[in-house]
Amino acid sequence: MDHEVYIQAEVPTPAGVEEQLRRAILAALEEEKVATPCIVEVCVTGDQGIHQTNLEMRGVDRPTDVLSFPMFELLPGEKPQPDWADPDTGKVPLGDMMLSLERANAQAEEFGHSPEREVCYLAVHSVLHLLGYDHVDEGAQKRQMRQREEEIMKKLRDIEVVKNVKGKGKGKYRFVNSEEIER
Repeated sequence: MDHEVYIQAEVPTPAGVEEQLRRAILAALEEEKVATPCIVEVCVTGDQGIHQTNLEMRGVDRPTDVLSFPMFELLPGEKPQPDWADPDTGKVPLGDMMLSLERANAQAEEFGHSPEREVCYLAVHSVLHLLGYDHVDEGAQKRQMRQREEEIMKKLRDIEVVKNVKGKGKGKYRFVNSEEIER
């Protein structure tokens, strides 16, 4: 598929995070069977940056892990249409996401998994928001979104990670493929 993911980092970003974001976003689009070429823009920031945006855009005076800004009001499972494409790019601008690496690292530690897994989860979560999924209720909508997140994350589990011992390893990881692990 000819989807495009543009990433802007406002904070120092460990090697491999941008590629991991791309993989997670593209996997989510593929698993959702989005056939129309789309563009997703990502801003990687810290708690201060996302806090400011959360306050300005939602009136919420605290940092959060990820914010999603869909270009269209889709229903879960609804797909972007080719006639929505930007005439200059021929692709549908699906929307933007803003992700706090600081919050992703803290949540990874809190939930007992790797920062890579948390970054992937947040990217998948945000793509689903861009595609009309939501979890505003504690019922069917939330269950539907969580089920899709779990299914997409299963597809991403073949991505191997190795802890980088620099900086005592706390929140510091690098991404590798399985060939590098065997060496």
